[in-house]
Amino acid sequence: MTQDGWQVWDLVGRLGGQLRVIPGAVIGWDISAALALATALGINPLIVAELLPEIEAVMVHKLNEQMTGNDASDVRS
Repeated sequence: MTQDGWQVWDLVGRLGGQLRVIPGAVIGWDISAALALATALGINPLIVAELLPEIEAVMVHKLNEQMTGNDASDVRS
């Protein structure tokens, strides 16, 4: 992973309190807060804007899957 990639991954670990939720579902991160935090940490906002949505999509899918109990990795045939 590149240095930029590691910085964005570190940023992801700091975004736990920045979730946007509705009753029963996670809809994503507060991207404005994520970009502000990235800037404060000296992370290139262009890189964050490129990488974060991809990571966010997986995070949203997995958290909602866990919340509903529909974890596809646990399906037995």
